[in-house]
Amino acid sequence: MELTQTYSPPAGFFKQLSVFDWLFSAALFAAAIFAFNRYGAHMDYYEKGVLLLAAPTFSWLGWHWKSVRWLMALLAVLALSAIALYGGSLDMANKSFFLKYMLSSQSAILWMSLLFFLSTMFYWVGFLARSESNMSIASKLCWAAVVLGFTGMLVRWYESYLIGADIGHIPISNLYEVFILFSMITALFYLYYEQRYATRQLGPFVLLVISAAVGFLLWYTVARNAAEIQPLVPALQSWWMKIHVPANFIGYGTFALSAMVASAYLLKSHGYFVDRLPSLEVLDDVMYKAIAVGFTFFTIATILGALWAAEAWGGYWSWDPKETWALIVWLNYAAWLHMRLMKGLRGKVAAWWALVGLLVTTFAFLGVNMFLSGLHSYGEL
Repeated sequence: MELTQTYSPPAGFFKQLSVFDWLFSAALFAAAIFAFNRYGAHMDYYEKGVLLLAAPTFSWLGWHWKSVRWLMALLAVLALSAIALYGGSLDMANKSFFLKYMLSSQSAILWMSLLFFLSTMFYWVGFLARSESNMSIASKLCWAAVVLGFTGMLVRWYESYLIGADIGHIPISNLYEVFILFSMITALFYLYYEQRYATRQLGPFVLLVISAAVGFLLWYTVARNAAEIQPLVPALQSWWMKIHVPANFIGYGTFALSAMVASAYLLKSHGYFVDRLPSLEVLDDVMYKAIAVGFTFFTIATILGALWAAEAWGGYWSWDPKETWALIVWLNYAAWLHMRLMKGLRGKVAAWWALVGLLVTTFAFLGVNMFLSGLHSYGEL
């Protein structure tokens, strides 16, 4: 997990791939073929399409970001180990030591929460004390949190099917599950930029928003017994959910990341932590790229949401509060990117705008569920 620079693929990119690159891809395609043979009869053609695209997509990702390889391999080992320990019975969650204290979904997610808090602490200690060793520990703790968080989500997916075939669903259907997803996506994009720019100095800022999300997750778990797996409400019993929600939260996660980078930009531009933070040019570049990625996926999610709405409610748009605020978020970042690309928006104005954008996004993500009602009422607190 040392810091390494990534790069854009040069001409003749495929000729530069190593044996390990091709072995990684071969393993992914072999896994996809096994899944088709084993579970294809239970899939609809949409799910088969997603599985068909998964192998080349993750191959490309693994070629461009080497850390994804060991992450995927480790997740496969941990998730499959948990499945083997369950042996088809949910009762094993309280009988197997490793399930009870490590690999059951709730245990893994609790470990994830602790590791994110510890990572935040070590990042700040390292940042303030100029200690690279503490920053390195913080980065490893963040990676460990990502591993256990994704393991928890994969195992929770399996656990839902152990409850009942009609109960089983991908774990992105309620606030508890999407807060985990938000934390994972934000952390993964941060870790990518950490390696891309060979700096850990943004970790203290980005991990703050992740820790805030984890804090809410823990409160929500205790106050609402949110960790309990519930059947899907009818409106969510659609394959659209499997692509709309992840695309949406790539947007939310990268928008949050850009806002925390913007806060670092504003601190440095006002003379704080000048010798600790990366250059203003690097901060500006990370902020811009995070918003560009988020806007792309948020646009895709909005289009998918309209198609889903037409299927579920008979119309593409109904000015439901959630839809209206999603449009506000989209317009906000569309305007930011327009000003950036057409007018050369830079500096403090761009940073303040990105920071305020976090407030708009937070209300669209959480505030609507707390204070407004509508067709998306299944997401209320």
